Amino acid sequence: MDYYSKQISKLIEELSCLPGIGAKSAQRLAFHILNMPTEQVEALSSAIIEAKRNVKYCKNCFTLTDEDVCPICKDKARNRKVIMVVENTRDLAAYEKTGKFDGVYHVLHGAISPMLGIGPNDIKLKELLVRLEQDVDEVIIATNSSLEGETTAMYISKLIKPTGIKVTRIASGVPVGGDLEYIDEVTLLRALEGRKEL
Repeated sequence: MDYYSKQISKLIEELSCLPGIGAKSAQRLAFHILNMPTEQVEALSSAIIEAKRNVKYCKNCFTLTDEDVCPICKDKARNRKVIMVVENTRDLAAYEKTGKFDGVYHVLHGAISPMLGIGPNDIKLKELLVRLEQDVDEVIIATNSSLEGETTAMYISKLIKPTGIKVTRIASGVPVGGDLEYIDEVTLLRALEGRKEL
């Protein structure tokens, strides 16, 4: 039995399709939206529609942007000889927030996962190899520490090493504030292998 009218139920149903939004969160969002002023709801829906229509891949790095070339690729101060390879635009944003990386990026939009049927041709690997025909000194592989991320990192490394371009992998290990007894063995091993002199 439906507790709500068709339109409310439809709104809840559509919101619950979003990642990380369960039935209760969808219900809470739906009622929040219904209680918002009409102008705010129109601005929200307009922003969603405009983003969907206008956001595309950057011609260089394949991050999401509403321009042909994203602001990072346009920035003349960036070091184009160093490319950091990330899985998605959210990962790019995480590195940009550090303010410490002055190179450019390449966004794969996924990771190799035979279990999910995602192969090398399903992510932006060919586009990366085309970029490496330019003057590039180093490729930093910053894929996740998951099985898929590690598989992708190894695959990229094997493709690039014969070209003579330096290939590095981001270190991973113990998070700040983490208790060693609760951290898995693979993470501890990576932390040990990635150690550096103080």
